[in-house]
Amino acid sequence: MIAIIDYGVGNLFSLRASLERIGAKAAVTSDKAEIGRSDRIILPGVGAFEDAANKLRTSGLADVVLDEVKKGKPLMGICLGMQLLFERSYEFGCHEGLGLIKGSVKPLEGAIPPNLKIPQIGWNRLEIVRPECPIFKYSADGDYVYFVHSYYGADCDESVAAYTEYGKRVTAAVWNENVYGCQFHPEKSGEVGLKILRAFSEIN
Repeated sequence: MIAIIDYGVGNLFSLRASLERIGAKAAVTSDKAEIGRSDRIILPGVGAFEDAANKLRTSGLADVVLDEVKKGKPLMGICLGMQLLFERSYEFGCHEGLGLIKGSVKPLEGAIPPNLKIPQIGWNRLEIVRPECPIFKYSADGDYVYFVHSYYGADCDESVAAYTEYGKRVTAAVWNENVYGCQFHPEKSGEVGLKILRAFSEIN
């Protein structure tokens, strides 16, 4: 069973529907015991980093996630959930993340040409630089996925599994041992996204 962490942030039920579509059993939950019984964890998220990080910590779910990762359980962060995996974010100040991915989260503003819109919204192609990454088991370089974000993972070259091009190479996916992250939304990325979710659901 895949536990989708419910900490008050994220489009949880469309994600669950996508997982059910590929035949994966999934539960939207904040129950620590249920998370402990799960085989894999997904950390979703939309909104502001500081608010999400505070909710994750005050609920006690941050410690649960970290403990399960230490046991070797696969974890995937999606969108803001991916950003929370980093050591810190510079979104309206400096805020501490979970520290599962080395690096920081920085604004697209000032990093990309001023003629490009922020947030980046829409479909963009993946440049898969680590094809051995398990979540890309059924993916191909050049596949298109759906992004909605104003901040991006930076200073994380050793963990980048895929980039996308948006005025510069922007981190699209990260991978560190049993920790995975997608800046894009697999649940909004059609068949390509379903293949990524399927690959994650098969990781032991």
